[in-house]
Amino acid sequence: MSHELFSARWWSPAEGNAVRCELCPRHCVIPEGGHGYCAVRRNDGGDLFSLSYGHPVSLAIDPIEKKPLACFMPGTRTFSFGTFGCNLGCVFCQNDSLSRGTYADHELTAVIPPEQIVELALEHHCPSISYTYNEPTVFAEYVCDIARLAHTAGLKNVLVSNGYIADAAADELYPLLDVANIDMKGFSEAFYGQMCQASLAPVLHSLEKLRSLGVHLEVTTLIIPGKNDDLTELGAWLDWVETRLGLETPLHFSAYHPAYRCRIPRTPPATLYAIRDLAISHGFQNVFLGNI
Repeated sequence: MSHELFSARWWSPAEGNAVRCELCPRHCVIPEGGHGYCAVRRNDGGDLFSLSYGHPVSLAIDPIEKKPLACFMPGTRTFSFGTFGCNLGCVFCQNDSLSRGTYADHELTAVIPPEQIVELALEHHCPSISYTYNEPTVFAEYVCDIARLAHTAGLKNVLVSNGYIADAAADELYPLLDVANIDMKGFSEAFYGQMCQASLAPVLHSLEKLRSLGVHLEVTTLIIPGKNDDLTELGAWLDWVETRLGLETPLHFSAYHPAYRCRIPRTPPATLYAIRDLAISHGFQNVFLGNI
């Protein structure tokens, strides 16, 4: 496969010719010729490279509400794109064609440099650029370079993310954002371990970091029957949001449908209505339901 290599950031040498990726909490140790868990960061000759930099595989113009964002620039359109790759392993992934896709399995298109992404957004009269569809953390170098240019051009930066990122990368990426919608998959370490092959704690840390930076923050939870729909657990989540983020935080609860490796029946609408009522009873006013 012919692929122009772009140097990755946030890594260090490891034993032998391996490298340690420091982009996310996995801290993958990648052998020579190998890839990280996300499948888009490769060790080539003892250096780490980003395969996704400059290679978006999905570009579209979306309503900002589709991100979903309910309380940020409503009624506007956002220039959206994503690449292959993800640093979580959600068995219920609703977009596995991108998150589990790899550049090794697909013919590559020409490089689209950061300047061109900004030009496309301006050409289509979009006041914002959304880093979305797959997990933007895995193409964070690309996001950072675009985001700086976007601000210079007067555009807003929108991140739709799982929040699974290490501090070094977040410290560079998050201050460039105007708004983020973070997926909080389920309010327990057991859920993250069983269903996502990851951990909850880094996600909560990301939410607090974004709030401290003044980034407009909305949070989405995909509700999966029998897995993360317990009202007591969700009540604890609402208590956490009230204490750490504030009651003004917009919350989105979306219905799951069977996808990827998960065949649990789809979420009944009544479950979402009960969760909305619970959130309102806690004092949240910006509560939104999706996929009903």
